[in-house]
Amino acid sequence: MAFPLRPLLFAIDAERAHGLTIDMLAAWGAVGTPVAATPPAMPVTVAGLNFPNPLGLAAGADKDGRAIAGFFGLGFGAVEIGTLTPLPQPGNPRPRLFRLVEDRAVINRMGFNNGGLAAALPRAKAARRRGLLGINVGANKDATDRIADYEAGVAAAAPVADYVTINISSPNTPGLRDLQHGPALTDLLTRAAAARGTTPLFLKVAPDQEPAQIDEIARAALAAGIDALIVGNTTVGRPALRSANAAEQGGLSGAPLAALATQRLRDFRAATGGALPLVAAGGIASGAEAYARIRAGASLCQLYTALVYEGPGLPVRVLRDLATLLARDGFASIADAVGTA
Repeated sequence: MAFPLRPLLFAIDAERAHGLTIDMLAAWGAVGTPVAATPPAMPVTVAGLNFPNPLGLAAGADKDGRAIAGFFGLGFGAVEIGTLTPLPQPGNPRPRLFRLVEDRAVINRMGFNNGGLAAALPRAKAARRRGLLGINVGANKDATDRIADYEAGVAAAAPVADYVTINISSPNTPGLRDLQHGPALTDLLTRAAAARGTTPLFLKVAPDQEPAQIDEIARAALAAGIDALIVGNTTVGRPALRSANAAEQGGLSGAPLAALATQRLRDFRAATGGALPLVAAGGIASGAEAYARIRAGASLCQLYTALVYEGPGLPVRVLRDLATLLARDGFASIADAVGTA
């Protein structure tokens, strides 16, 4: 279902349209005006945290935490801001955000553009929350010690966030995904886990993984006491696409990512033996898709790109349809449905 403002927003540059959307949501959130109807209550407990429903906003939508209350007003049970780096950075040159309308997808090569942790954390601390707040942290592009950046980011964000996410899965910072493997991964997770205090720590991984890499990440995450895995981020792969922007470089998100993201979810479920909660992200645009991910092993789901095409009413529609599907199949809770496929 399209939304009334879409033609106006699609008539301008994608990044400018995104900025205007954040401004509108920030304004609505500031006056406490709900943007959408109240979603059904579907509580789920993950990492000792009580989420009012299983649908979250993925990182990347509100990098600097400017519209936290506004996004909660859409019905999300969790809002994850960021990715935030220790120092502000402009990101990659523009243009760097591209709509693939025919594919209901987006390609971005933003490059962790953000105003830095020190600017965002006071906004996050002051924001009204109707659910749980995640803070997603990363390393500056020119950092001489990227693991130290993550350690500092986790330590700074942990007192403010309900959970902190380590993002080592973006394809738009050269070399960042190298932290997903080998001694660097073990060192990163060990130091980040020590820095988080008692705040739950999530790890966001890329969907572009081979079986051996998946097993390595699963073992390292379990050994370090990571509380949940977010599977995953954008892909550098290119399934069959129809849009004129299909050849742009960067990470692909949206509908074409759904099949790969679902398979990686199953892979990580198998690799962890169900011992680590999973958060599904990538190509989720309906209650049916969220339900499929939950049955494939996810305890929580996140979306972002689908909002571009479906508008602000999407979260409540997803949750209402998800509640209908759970009731149809006789599940009394989200937890009862996890991994049942």
